[in-house]
Amino acid sequence: MGMRRPSLVLSAKHLLKLHSLHTRNHSDVPKGHITVYVGEIQRKRFVVPISFLNHPSFQDLLNRAEEEFGFNHPMGGLTIPCKEDAFIDLTSQLQAS
Repeated sequence: MGMRRPSLVLSAKHLLKLHSLHTRNHSDVPKGHITVYVGEIQRKRFVVPISFLNHPSFQDLLNRAEEEFGFNHPMGGLTIPCKEDAFIDLTSQLQAS
């Protein structure tokens, strides 16, 4: 239950560090949020709360991103390889809970 895979925790910390370096000049990202790029072909930018990183469904997306991109994300930020509609549905559910 409370156990997390070490690689997932380390990768989330690494992504947050990279994100903070990348977004220093972007004033449109509020504190406590992270920018992600979503899409399978054309990527759209979303700003989501950092708390989403702890949710198991969001962690599944992070695992998929790690498998596909490792730490070399083509957009310069966290890129999630899923359909935009599926991501919107998931984040809507997370915001409602």
